[in-house]
Amino acid sequence: MPARVIQSNPTPFKKVDLDLITLDIIENAMRNARTEMDAVLFRTAMSPGIREQHDAFPMIANADGKMVVGQFGSFFHGFQQGYDGDIEEGDIFLTNDPYFCNGAISHLNDWLTMMPIYIDGRIVAWAAMFGHMTDIGGKVPGSLPTDAAQIFEEGIQIPPTKIYRNGELNEEILELILRNCRLPDWNRSDFNAIVAALRLAERRVVEMADRFGVDVLHNAMQEMLDRNKRAMQEILQMVIPEAPQYFEDFIDDDGLGMGPYKIACTMWREGKRVIFDFEGTDPQSISSVNFLLNEEMFKMFLGSFFINIFDPQILFNDGFYDLVDVRIPRGTILKPIRPAALSSRTHMLARIFDIMSGLLGQGSPDALCAAGFSDSPHFMYSGYDKEGEWYQLYQIGFGGVPGRPAGDGPDGHSLWPSFTNVPNEFLEAYFPLRIVRYETIADSGGPGLHRGGNGLSMGYQFLEPGEISIHDDRWLTHPWGVNGGQPGRRSNKLMIRRDGTQEWMESKCDRIKVEAGDTLYFNTWGGGGWGDPLKRDAERVALDTKRGLVTMDGAKRYGVVLNEDLSVDERATTGLRDRMATNRGEVKLFDTGGTMEDLKARCMADTHLEPPKQPIFQKWMQVRQPMKQAAE
Repeated sequence: MPARVIQSNPTPFKKVDLDLITLDIIENAMRNARTEMDAVLFRTAMSPGIREQHDAFPMIANADGKMVVGQFGSFFHGFQQGYDGDIEEGDIFLTNDPYFCNGAISHLNDWLTMMPIYIDGRIVAWAAMFGHMTDIGGKVPGSLPTDAAQIFEEGIQIPPTKIYRNGELNEEILELILRNCRLPDWNRSDFNAIVAALRLAERRVVEMADRFGVDVLHNAMQEMLDRNKRAMQEILQMVIPEAPQYFEDFIDDDGLGMGPYKIACTMWREGKRVIFDFEGTDPQSISSVNFLLNEEMFKMFLGSFFINIFDPQILFNDGFYDLVDVRIPRGTILKPIRPAALSSRTHMLARIFDIMSGLLGQGSPDALCAAGFSDSPHFMYSGYDKEGEWYQLYQIGFGGVPGRPAGDGPDGHSLWPSFTNVPNEFLEAYFPLRIVRYETIADSGGPGLHRGGNGLSMGYQFLEPGEISIHDDRWLTHPWGVNGGQPGRRSNKLMIRRDGTQEWMESKCDRIKVEAGDTLYFNTWGGGGWGDPLKRDAERVALDTKRGLVTMDGAKRYGVVLNEDLSVDERATTGLRDRMATNRGEVKLFDTGGTMEDLKARCMADTHLEPPKQPIFQKWMQVRQPMKQAAE
């Protein structure tokens, strides 16, 4: 039964004519309100994941719950499907349960709040915000267990709940929730900061209604949605062919020794409607790498991708959603069945961006991006310090952004464009660790006319005994290059114990004991290259070398020979490029670094950057049972 909206004034909104100046003023006011929501949250929250890295997503929607401004797409369709109750003035809803809202949020750490905005007894808009909580209970600190088999192991589940009713906080429910978290003070502060952001959105919407009138505001929001739809319709018609396009990619393992897991998608257009069909995707995992992909969320990814490529001035919202049909088979790793675990869904979520790039670029190679939005690595460190106080760090790592039609991929950058790093000074001030290395990894970005961004090497030296967790991927498969560009280098994690012994770590692991003096080198993947590396200006390669982004040996992958002073040896470069062009054969649209069998053999033979002793690879080579059988 759907949610019931209670309004003392159910009068329909009137259709009014809008002039373009008023429309643009309201649009920019909405954009500013969304930005202010972020500012309130980031200045008020306590956890570094939200405060420093900005792992939170705001939005303002119209009366029907369609996002008008925001970042992560509308949550309301999924919420209204799952909530069987009344929606009344003064309510604020809280949930973190993906299965209750059809994946509108995708794991329990994301606390989603939603507030109807009433004026004179009727809903005129909605405000929503979610943020990643550092801990919500469960079997491991950080609440992201790699080996969870069911969602019950991942922390407290909160169905859609009226955390505020008639404007009053339900303190007993909040205290019950916080009792199940390892960092209740952080969670309380972050929750209050999120609510404050909603209140700010409410004030701004009421101010706009007072200035322009409720009917003008309502019609302006609808026109903002319609403008997005018209623009996206032109883009979809221009870019997506009627003939089916197919692409697949993989996450390397599930943390339990099984994998790789395939994500497959076929795309085509029928008139004005675009279809994305994920038939052929592997069955759900018995571990927590499943990703409950909400169809509306995928549309959000698609819209953001297109708008950033073709026209960033287009207002990103939900207006175009009915132009897209997303089909995800139930029981796959993208549509798991409850109570499948979901906490480590980041790997699969991030790989969706690479899938979209591979699909959308086949018909327009000049607009094709390489792979590199391949993951969103996580690192966690927790324990008790010398004073007996509990410390707990959750941090998102950065990798190499892929080479693009417009230029090189940024080095050591986040998957999400609005994310920022946690300053090393903050880490050293608030946690018992020292950052002994923070630099990009030379040559890790794939060579190309436009170089893939380099991965990042971050050295954590631990000052107190504790436990760590590592979440990453792309240790087996490469971020692929395109249009002749070469793949980026894979990731690895190296622990050097205080006695000098070295230990290669798994890409997904929990409860790793560390002692004071141990050092972890967290090395991420590089982005794939774009275009023929032999056509990159040799002077740019020399400049990259001077900046430490490419080594002298690495320059030869571009066919560039450098002198000892790092100047270009013109004659030797011309000869090397001629030989490389003759010997390489046909330039590939996609370069994945080889078949799966090639990758296995190379990983076993590589003794330096991708060691054969990596434990997860040994487990993967000795699969305990077939993947499909395990998923069943």
